Amino acid sequence: MRKTLTITALLLTAVLTTNAQQTTLDSEDVMTTAKKVAAYFLQNYPDVGADSHVGGKTRNSRIWTRGVFYEGLMNIYREEHRSEWLQYAVDWGEYHQWYSCTDSQARHADFQCCGQTYLQLYMLDPTQQQRMEHIKMRIDDMLKTDKIDDWYWIDAIQMAMPIFALLGSITDNAAYWERMNEMYRFTRNRHGGERKAGGKPLFNESTGLWYRDYQFDPPYHDLTETDKDCYWSRGNGWVYMALARVMQFTPASEAHRAEYAGDFRLMSEALLKCQRTDGSWNVSLAAPTNYGLPGSEGPEMTGTALFTGGMAYGVRAGMLDKAVYLPAIERGWAAMRQAVHGDTGSVGYLQGSGSKPEDGGVITYNSVPDFEDFGYGCWLWGAAEVHALAAQMESESSGIRDIATASSLAGSDCYDLMGRKVLHPQHGRIYIRGGKKVLE
Repeated sequence: MRKTLTITALLLTAVLTTNAQQTTLDSEDVMTTAKKVAAYFLQNYPDVGADSHVGGKTRNSRIWTRGVFYEGLMNIYREEHRSEWLQYAVDWGEYHQWYSCTDSQARHADFQCCGQTYLQLYMLDPTQQQRMEHIKMRIDDMLKTDKIDDWYWIDAIQMAMPIFALLGSITDNAAYWERMNEMYRFTRNRHGGERKAGGKPLFNESTGLWYRDYQFDPPYHDLTETDKDCYWSRGNGWVYMALARVMQFTPASEAHRAEYAGDFRLMSEALLKCQRTDGSWNVSLAAPTNYGLPGSEGPEMTGTALFTGGMAYGVRAGMLDKAVYLPAIERGWAAMRQAVHGDTGSVGYLQGSGSKPEDGGVITYNSVPDFEDFGYGCWLWGAAEVHALAAQMESESSGIRDIATASSLAGSDCYDLMGRKVLHPQHGRIYIRGGKKVLE
């Protein structure tokens, strides 16, 4: 039963209804599918501390692959506060005693990635100081030096850059944002070439796409369409996701936000041109006939989920033209949904670990990648952003869907529409309480 709205809320809905745009997205459908996917993972990986043994090598469960899963889980938790999701994340952090990386790993983005979830869990409960202490210590040590060339492969932008954004917001110390920008710009503009830090850009402004690392800058070409540059789908997805998360976790006044927004828009324009007619993206963005290893079927979900989710964030945040990008988001979500096995909640078309289109095994609807965790994290992250956009549009269309009075959910924690905890909500603004939008 719908909650009774205040007069202010009713007046607000009258304004919101005016310019509503029709969409095939449905927030309930998105969440229902996301619950199946999350349930599959939690049921198949019930032990948060279990090591992985891919390729005969033992790896602990705080590696980057698992860190990306928790990024996705925390993003969908923002949309619906399910206790089992939160507990699974807290149990993981507690198992590792909120430890991020060893001294020898301290500057390596892959080993810092777990810190993103640690910091988000700290923001949910700032009394739990231990959740942020270790990762903050590692980043603070980086700030004590002048070294800015650690992110020599573009995956690192996603693994580490949002940590700097989060710490800046948590501490209100712009030094984190300044160093984040220095490191991003070095990777963007100087980390390409025949050797690391060879002086060439990894971001090609003329195409709006990124080379994965210095090895893939021209003269390297796509292995299938040899007249094309190689732009790896998931590598570009990592950057696209990172830019979205950085803008979510920093205030509008952050000094370098316009740079990130500009790159985000350039990438959005490029990605729009690369989308397949079925809504998905290939493993190789500039080469439509490159599906990866022989036997692969075409669609690839890690890139598809990150691109779809990033576009959904861009539209919701007013950065991208809804009329232009909504059809692409709808097609992207359809592809994401169709990749989910209805009986189990498992996700097909996931490329395994690697660094280029031909890595990660054969990609089919029924294939299982070497690491499942990061692919499921990508999928959940994208689904959360699609859900947020669908819910926003439903609220604009009906004016009352999912909006309750704040008093009806008194005592619940309050979050802004970007998922950040708000200690002092302002009257007349819309927030999220108890998984519902409320007008304070």
